[in-house]
Formats: sequence, structure tokens, C-alpha cells
Amino acid sequence: MTRPQNNQINWETFSEGLWENNPVFVMLLGMCPVLAVTNSAINALAMGLATAFVLVASSALVSLLGSHIPKQVRIATYIIIIATFVTIVDYAIQAISLELYNALGAFIQLIVANCMILGRAEAYASKHKPLKSIVNALGMSIGFTIALLCLGVVREILGAGKLFGIQLFSDNFEPWVVMVLPAGGFLVLGAWLLLFDWYKLKQQTTISKGGENAV
Repeated sequence: MTRPQNNQINWETFSEGLWENNPVFVMLLGMCPVLAVTNSAINALAMGLATAFVLVASSALVSLLGSHIPKQVRIATYIIIIATFVTIVDYAIQAISLELYNALGAFIQLIVANCMILGRAEAYASKHKPLKSIVNALGMSIGFTIALLCLGVVREILGAGKLFGIQLFSDNFEPWVVMVLPAGGFLVLGAWLLLFDWYKLKQQTTISKGGENAV
């Protein structure tokens, strides 16, 4: 498998996943954990970090092995690589915090099926050198984790009156039960998508007006 000659690392290599191609708010990838485990900020952060480790590690290994993997079995090979790192994460979380492990449940193992990770392996890591692939994967990972936190923070505050398990309101606060349910995930995700698209549209309009004034 041939690789493009341009392997220069720049800010766009890292920032692509933060804003322009955010895995959640732009490409709508990994919806299963986005909606299922973001009922609290700590769950969202843990899933984000677990996914980040798998994405960065698998991108690095795929990039190293890319030219040696036969084209006919590349997808199967990528899945095996990803599953290996998911197993490491699964055992690590179980050893560190059994409570967190039980809260995340089967969604840790389902990182294997996260199309964001397989997509980066196929579309990016296999075509670029390891360092550039790692930098790009870090940007995507941070963008994904931030998106999960955006949902987790809102859902935990409204659904439990807490943030990272710390009580924020008095006993008079009435939690919005829907926020800890899957339906709450859809509602909060929709609100964030609306806000994200509105800001991007506003930014584009400002740039367009600036160009017209310059002319």
C-alpha cells in the first residue's frame, strides 16, 4: 500500500477532529457510547479516555504495519488490532475501578465496533507515517472526549443535580429524570448539534461579510 508523500505535521493535522471534523458534532460517529454512557460526567470522561487510548494506539500500530498488511485482509487485521487494545482497556478499567467498570458495562467492549476508530485506521493511519497518525488520532480523541463531556455534564447536572458526583443544588432541586434515560441523550445531543451548527453558520457568515467588505 503506497502512502502520500506529504507527511508534514501542522496544526490542521491535530485540530481536524476538534472542530472541522469533530467525530460527534460533525460526523455523528460513535453514537452508541455517546447516547448510552453520557448520563454522568465521570462515565463520559472514562469512555472518552478509553476510546482515546484505543484510537491512538491502534492508529500508531496500523501506520507501522500499513504497508505490510495485504489489501485483501486489511479490515479484518485492523479489527484484530483494535480488539487487542480494547481488551487491554477492559482489563485496566476492571482493575482500577470495578464500580466504573460496571457502570460502563458492555460499552467498553463495543469500542471495537466504533466506526470512528476503524475509519481512522482505514482512511488515515494506513496512509500516513506513525507520528502524523498519532497526532491526528490525538486530535480526534480529544474532540470525541470533549463531545462526550458536553453531553455528560449537562445530563448529570439536570438529571441528578450533581457534577462528577458532587452535589450542586439543595434538596429542593427536582431532577429531570428523562436526562438519565436514553431519551435524554437524544435531547441533549440535538441541542448541542443545534448550537454547534448555529455557531459554525455564524462564523461562516462573518467571514463572508468580511470578504465582501474587503472587495
